[in-house]
Amino acid sequence: MAEETVGTGLEEPAYLTGVVDLLGALAHGELSAFERLAEDAVSAPTLRDKAELAAMAAAEFGHFARLRDHLGSLGVDPYAAMEPFHATFDNFHAHTAPADWPESLVKAYVGDGLAADFYREVAAYLDPGTRELILATLADTGHSEFVVSRVREIIAEQPAVGGRLALWGRRLVGEALSQAQVVVAERDALSSLLAGGVDRPGMDLASIGRMFARLTENHAGRMARLGLSP
Repeated sequence: MAEETVGTGLEEPAYLTGVVDLLGALAHGELSAFERLAEDAVSAPTLRDKAELAAMAAAEFGHFARLRDHLGSLGVDPYAAMEPFHATFDNFHAHTAPADWPESLVKAYVGDGLAADFYREVAAYLDPGTRELILATLADTGHSEFVVSRVREIIAEQPAVGGRLALWGRRLVGEALSQAQVVVAERDALSSLLAGGVDRPGMDLASIGRMFARLTENHAGRMARLGLSP
């Protein structure tokens, strides 16, 4: 049975469509992250590395399951909601296939961090229930500290790798921002969601510019924590 939506904004068809699109994209991203981390765990060089990445993958699947179940509670087929974003995620991962394990770690940390920042920015313009769901889904499980310490260890052991990983980080952020813009441009419901409504604030061009500035600043901070230049 669908959740009660009266008074949340979800009773408005256009708003609900936008929310479903957003949650479908986020759910697909979490499922993709699970798949990628599970694959990375297979090629991890030590048992500790395998265990840490497996734990990260399990956390991502837990996030996916929560979003899937929430979409179902809204009376929506969660997999139908995810399907429009399948090609986008495939394209992103095809263009950002890591050459080795260190690049996989940087992608997990930088790429997923940037995506989380974007969804948090959008969540600020949504109804309280949807916003809380998104923020809870994106909550840091603590595993990111493993990636930070491991990448720093690798750079300390192989200083020459640092320059390559810094370039890799720049490529990741460029590709991620490009794909995000494509998704918003192609999905009218998402564009309308960001634009706001009569009783709901939205993002104008100035707000969008400030958002991308914050995304870029946060990316630079993550790169610095990894010991890499942004």
